[in-house]
Amino acid sequence: MNGAAATAVRLFPELGRLAELEAAGWSFIHHRDGEGVKQVDAFRSWPGGWLDCLRVRSATEAMGLRSNGGDPPGLLWERTGALAEVVEALIGLPAPGARTAPRLVLGTAPQLWMPGSRR
Repeated sequence: MNGAAATAVRLFPELGRLAELEAAGWSFIHHRDGEGVKQVDAFRSWPGGWLDCLRVRSATEAMGLRSNGGDPPGLLWERTGALAEVVEALIGLPAPGARTAPRLVLGTAPQLWMPGSRR
């Protein structure tokens, strides 16, 4: 973690959970406006097209989800709440191939915007 990141985590300890996701291979997209970062999206791809996603708008407003590789992607798991709680749930989520991993499709998963993709 660089100096700026360490300072941010010291000031806002809940951001340390995002560092855990980054260490686990997650990728991050920072959405900025004239005042700075307004939202952070993160994702981790699994073999077979499975995708874990996180959207953070504040320390108290976060959403995590898992989708399968279907067409359209099916929503298999979702959690909303405080950043620390949602990240904890994502970290504890079994890998897609695990016996206890969620498999029941609850609905259609939202599409994640990826750099270079068209909408």
